[in-house]
Amino acid sequence: MSTLGVSFTDAALEARVSAGVDEVERQLVAAVDSPSRLVAEAAAHLLNAGGKRFRPLLVMLAAEFGDPSRPEVANSAVVVELTHLATLYHDDVMDEADIRRGAPSANSRWGNSVAILVGDFLFAQASDLVSDLGPDAVRIQARTFSRLVQGQIRETIGPDETEDALAHYLGVVADKTGSLIATAARFGAMMAGASDDVQETLTEFGERIGAAFQLADDVIDVASETGDSGKTPGTDLREGVPTLPTLIALRSTDDASARLRELLSKPLTDDAEHAEALALLRVHPAIAEARSYVQAEADAAGVLLAKLPDSPARAALQELCDTVATRLG
Repeated sequence: MSTLGVSFTDAALEARVSAGVDEVERQLVAAVDSPSRLVAEAAAHLLNAGGKRFRPLLVMLAAEFGDPSRPEVANSAVVVELTHLATLYHDDVMDEADIRRGAPSANSRWGNSVAILVGDFLFAQASDLVSDLGPDAVRIQARTFSRLVQGQIRETIGPDETEDALAHYLGVVADKTGSLIATAARFGAMMAGASDDVQETLTEFGERIGAAFQLADDVIDVASETGDSGKTPGTDLREGVPTLPTLIALRSTDDASARLRELLSKPLTDDAEHAEALALLRVHPAIAEARSYVQAEADAAGVLLAKLPDSPARAALQELCDTVATRLG
């Protein structure tokens, strides 16, 4: 496994992708800068806290199906990552989060108003950069942004009386996570001059693998003993945040699940109730069903790759699909 989080069987590919991600990092540092010291410090806060840079990595791998040396490839990856960073500032305000990536969140350090405005600044920077990539890229970015916002709105208001809670949640995941990862794959292929068919396949792949990784985190939050998702196990459970396993469990109708359903119907601020719910959920059939759902999404993403030319880049993308299963344990 390389430092990029993907196993490469081709050293030349790894070198190109690594160089591309390094270039994106350099451009990100420049993009978050500002003449205002406060804006520059706050905008660089999450960037400096680190992160997987999964989206730039996917841009670089998708670009391998065209000409990855085109400068527009790295530029488009910067647009995607700036957009992702901006959403994190807004998410932390809405979630009243205190910690992000192991550091104090921007809202806890500078207040909600500054955090929101810094998020807006990063969205503006992304919009400025994408304007240099042509009207098609601007349109894709705008539609992606629309999905991100609509997903956040749907998550905030929750499902209505007529809507299935699980279907609603999966739609939120698709909009909030899948959409931007799909755009990362699409931009990589598009900016590298790949064919329309390849662009379409990689866009769909991004949707699938993006959802799979997010939903895998849902399972890990419950099943992990060590906090593999970067959070304390059961964090979402404690906060009453809907996740794939909890929503599946809430659908159960058997008497044996009655106590679990009762606990899952509220935030679990009491330590004893939280521990009880976590223990019950870990042995509930909902966990196996959630794992199967995530695996099916990863498998569907892998099937799409068969449409692409056989290459080291395709093998690396397949490795991403396999990683989902590894993360599930």
